[in-house]
Amino acid sequence: MIKMLEKIQLTVGVIFLSIFFVAIIIQIITRHLGISVIWTEEVANYSFIWSVFMGASVMLSRREHFSFDFLLQKLQGSSRATLLVVIDTIVLLFAVALFYYGLEAVKQFWNYNWTSLPSMKMGYVWISLPITGLTMAIYTLQHLIGDFKALKGKGVKA
Repeated sequence: MIKMLEKIQLTVGVIFLSIFFVAIIIQIITRHLGISVIWTEEVANYSFIWSVFMGASVMLSRREHFSFDFLLQKLQGSSRATLLVVIDTIVLLFAVALFYYGLEAVKQFWNYNWTSLPSMKMGYVWISLPITGLTMAIYTLQHLIGDFKALKGKGVKA
């Protein structure tokens, strides 16, 4: 289930990154031609937001996110597993906060409209926050299960 969720999120991220790229290309071409296309900036910004948040969650799942791993590389066995439990607990708290406050932001800003495309609601942009928080929490819980197994000596590498 985790791999399927990760694949869906990666696909969504790639789609939004492609939309970002196309919007930027349209913007460059139309500016060069002297045509004003005002919606491309907002589409590029908001699609980039979605691609970044979806990618961040996938990177967290793969443990390829930004981290300082100097200490982690030096530790072995239960010390390493304990440090991973601490790190993953902090990440889980962040993910839960991102989910909760992301929901609050969606509720607050749902009915705000885009400037250049008034038929689009800002809620569609903000909903990326609770989705990212929820999936980060799911991925981190999976990591914590592995961490605890490694801590208990079940042979699972954390």
